[in-house]
Amino acid sequence: MNIALVHDWLTNVAGAERVLLTLHEIYPEAPIYTSVFDPKKAKPFADLNIKTSVLQKFPLLKKHRELLVPLTPFAFENINLSKYDVVISSTTFAAKGVITKPETVHICYCHTPTRYLWMPELDPRSDSGNFSWLRKKIRPKLLEWDKAAAQRVDYYISNSDYTGRRIKKFYNRNSVTVYPPVDVNRFKIAGADRVKDHYLFVSRLVGYKRCDIVVEAFNKLGLPLKIIGSGPEKKRLQKIAKSNIEFLGFLSDDELRKYYEEAKAFIFAAEEDFGIVPVEAMSAGRPVIAFGRGGAKETVVPGITGEFFENQSWESLAEVVKTFNPDKYNPETIRKHAKQFSEERFKKEFRATVEKMVEEYNKD
Repeated sequence: MNIALVHDWLTNVAGAERVLLTLHEIYPEAPIYTSVFDPKKAKPFADLNIKTSVLQKFPLLKKHRELLVPLTPFAFENINLSKYDVVISSTTFAAKGVITKPETVHICYCHTPTRYLWMPELDPRSDSGNFSWLRKKIRPKLLEWDKAAAQRVDYYISNSDYTGRRIKKFYNRNSVTVYPPVDVNRFKIAGADRVKDHYLFVSRLVGYKRCDIVVEAFNKLGLPLKIIGSGPEKKRLQKIAKSNIEFLGFLSDDELRKYYEEAKAFIFAAEEDFGIVPVEAMSAGRPVIAFGRGGAKETVVPGITGEFFENQSWESLAEVVKTFNPDKYNPETIRKHAKQFSEERFKKEFRATVEKMVEEYNKD
């Protein structure tokens, strides 16, 4: 089969881009089509066969996604994919809008229906920043386009059942869930003598990750908290954080692994589509205290691999942390649970799902 991969943009490396790298490992001969590519900020893709749209000619768009977003529908609709038997789009927005010939199977791995359009309350970035007026003005038109583009896909694969329910709600399309790959083998269980007394929070420091309620909860509790990551919220959070909270910024993979393995427990406060970082923490055998909505409901098992706090507030989080006893969780059991989200499992399951969909499509 002649296969092409399609991705919204390659201007950084986050969870969706790591999934794309794994897709390329499954289909190493497949070129990757995208709207714009910044090899300096998306270094793992630098040596791959990347094919960009006409938007690549405008360097400003790589720096300002606010300007890029309204142009990507046009860009993807004008990418010629006529020579491919199978097109696999990896998307949170416009890559699913590519136009394929009737003989081509278009399979979409959907990380989320576009939050900016469908769930702006979960993505406060959509109404802030220098171009917020533009985003508000064009949102109705983009929403209309997104509804139409979603119908071009032949089959949907969702990254969680939670995402699958929203694909059904917003696009009225069914999907099959294949959980994204997590590099669980990167982590080990630390000996009891290495586990320390601090809690750990790892995230980009942006509003919708709800770093604010984590800081506020630990301000009240006075317990040690280490925060790894950076972002536009960092300075504000540092101003309100008390001395028991330490900001470590971005760390190398080796340093990050050490902090995962040594944490008393991991805190996860966002309502995410899947949420890779809690699985990374569990890969190190550490229990997770997570907000009880979104993808975390499918990865954290209360009483076995962690606990949930029910309301997305500092009070609700603090209440669970107060009564949290790490000794009741077995690190080996936690790690065994995390292994079901491994890269090897993803590759096997994704390939089998695609083969089944292609076979079904060709029967028709």
